[in-house]
Amino acid sequence: MDKFILRLDEASKVIDEADYILIGAGAGLSTAAGVDYGGKRHERYFKDFIDKYGFKDMYSSSFYNFDTPEERWAYWARHIFANRYDMGKTNVYQKLLKLVENKEYFVITTNVEHQFWINGFEDKRIFATQGGYGLLQCSKACHDKLYPNEKLVSELLEKTDDCRVPSDLVPYCPVCGEEMDVNLRKDNFFVEDEKWRGMYNNYAGFLEKIDNEKVVFLECGVGFNTPSIIRFPFERMTLSNSNAILIRLNLDYPQATHENEDKTISFDENIEEILDYWLSRV
Repeated sequence: MDKFILRLDEASKVIDEADYILIGAGAGLSTAAGVDYGGKRHERYFKDFIDKYGFKDMYSSSFYNFDTPEERWAYWARHIFANRYDMGKTNVYQKLLKLVENKEYFVITTNVEHQFWINGFEDKRIFATQGGYGLLQCSKACHDKLYPNEKLVSELLEKTDDCRVPSDLVPYCPVCGEEMDVNLRKDNFFVEDEKWRGMYNNYAGFLEKIDNEKVVFLECGVGFNTPSIIRFPFERMTLSNSNAILIRLNLDYPQATHENEDKTISFDENIEEILDYWLSRV
C-alpha cells in the first residue's frame, strides 16, 4: 500500500480514538484555504499600490514605512478588507470543523484573519494569540479597549484616492489622541483586552484537562515564524504525555523532532486533500 495512504489511515485512526484534539494553526493553513498574500490575489486587490510603491506581496508590504498616515490607512483599509471582510467561509476551514466538531477540541492560532469564527468554530474553543484584523487599538496602548473597524474600513475604501485617504478619516485614539493601529502583535504596544485574557484562560483550562489524557495535537501550517507559540509547545507536550500523538501538516517543515519520531505523523502533502481523505473515513 502507498506510504501516504498508510500515514493517512494511521492519522485517521488516532484522531478517531482521541478523547481530545488540540488544533494549532499557522499561516500555512490560511494559505491552503485561499487566504494567499501573493500572486494574482495580491494583484487583484493592490494593483494601484503595486504600481506606485513596487509592492511584491501582502506580507512584506505590511511592514512598509509610509510617509503619511493618509497613505498608511489607505493601504491598511485595503489589506483588512481583503483578508478579514472579503473572504467569507473557506472549504479548508469548513472541512477542519467537520473533522473535529463532535470531538472535545480547542484551537490555538497565530492567524489574524478571523477564519475560525467565520467558519463556525465555537468562540469558547478559540485562542487567537496575535490579535485580529477586525479590531483597532491605541497605537501606544494607553488603554486596553479594542474597537471594531468594519464601518471605518468601508468608509476608508470608498474615500481612497491615489492610494490616500482624507486626513479627517485617519483614526485617532479617543483617550490620548495618538494615532490608532490594527490590533496585531507586532511591537510592545499590543493590547490584550478582556476578551484576549478570557481566551488565554480557556486555553490554559483546556491544557490542564488534557494532561496525560489521550490527545492528538493537530498542527496545521505552523512554521518557524513564531515557533514558541505553537510548534515548540506542541513538541514538548507530545513528549511529556505518553498518550499523545502529534500530527504535523506542513509543506515546508513536516519533520518530527528526534525525541518524538515515534509519536509524530508528518505530512507535506496538500492539507485539503488530507482533510478530504479523513472525512471520507468518518
